[in-house]
Amino acid sequence: MTTIIDAHHHIWRRADLPWLLGSMQPRIFGSYEAIRRDYPIDEYLADITGCEVTQSVYVQCNWRQDAFEEEVSYVQGVADETGFPQAIVGYADFLAEDVRPQLDRLTKYEGMRGLRMQLQWHQNPQYRFAPGPDLARDPTLQRNVARLADYGWSFDLQVFSGQMEGATELAESAPKVTFILQHAGMLEDTSAEGYDRWRSGMCRLATCSNVVSKLSGLGTFIHRNDPAHITAVVRDTIEIFGPTRCLFGSNFPIEKLWTRFSDLVSAYRSALEGLGEETARAVLHGTAAKVYRLGQ
Repeated sequence: MTTIIDAHHHIWRRADLPWLLGSMQPRIFGSYEAIRRDYPIDEYLADITGCEVTQSVYVQCNWRQDAFEEEVSYVQGVADETGFPQAIVGYADFLAEDVRPQLDRLTKYEGMRGLRMQLQWHQNPQYRFAPGPDLARDPTLQRNVARLADYGWSFDLQVFSGQMEGATELAESAPKVTFILQHAGMLEDTSAEGYDRWRSGMCRLATCSNVVSKLSGLGTFIHRNDPAHITAVVRDTIEIFGPTRCLFGSNFPIEKLWTRFSDLVSAYRSALEGLGEETARAVLHGTAAKVYRLGQ
């Protein structure tokens, strides 16, 4: 059986996450009372037990912006102590005049592989993270993202289908940077029209050879682990990008709101059935190992 690299998960201390403190803030994944607590590495390792996960990638989870280095330092300490995660995607403010001083502060952390600054904007205020829909077109942001090439780091790209044209321009502006599309393009409208818009945007992004798609967070908008939904998105994404440009991520503990890790993995394995062992190996292991330089 193909072993798995979990290319997207979080561990956290509640005290460090503003959105977990105070009154509950609306989030795109619905009510999250069950995870308004610490989610330490020991719990994550228990969650993945028996699921053939051999490596994992931590993706930033929105600590205070001025604590971006503290977040990476904390995760690196966990990795040094436990061996997990093997790679870290941190945060930096790419709207700063020059992002390099922030990046330079992160170079001493062995696990650093990439950065994420969430660019998603939606007409629904609860789905918004960025201040506007066209942040990917911002010249300062584009200039700063291109600078990641000098560090050998990737950019985890998070946009909705309506923003994919601008995201394509961003990817084209930084051809030496690998872009990892979060949550397979954030399919929030599952109507026939919405699905067509998502698929069209994905095809546009796929024309950029430096963009790969992360198959993660597919329960975000439907708030359940739906094998049929996962199969549709996984198979269409693989058709558009090809298996060597697709990778699995659990998005735990967010997906833990409605499913167990083992059931999530089972749904993905079912989606890959019939596509061949080579495709399964790429999606579940090989692509993540390559783009996040695991084992290097």
